[in-house]
Amino acid sequence: MKVVGVALLLMLLGVTMVTAIGVVWTRQQSRALFMQLTQLQNRRDALNIEYNKLELEQATWAEPRRIDSEARSRLGMLTPLPQDIRLVTE
Repeated sequence: MKVVGVALLLMLLGVTMVTAIGVVWTRQQSRALFMQLTQLQNRRDALNIEYNKLELEQATWAEPRRIDSEARSRLGMLTPLPQDIRLVTE
């Protein structure tokens, strides 16, 4: 009877140790995954900020007044005179 009690006690001790190790391992995995999630969220936020800056820059470069100004200053383009305009019809 004593042997059965000792065996049962050792089995319960083993199960308790395995459960405790499982809890510690699960918490460690949870912490690691949370850290990875936080890093990915920070990266997402940084990419969103960069994307918004690029959209603003694109809107600035594509503004019609700026394109007209660049065409006139860099390329020497001018608005055609009315007598130089030809209407092409089929």
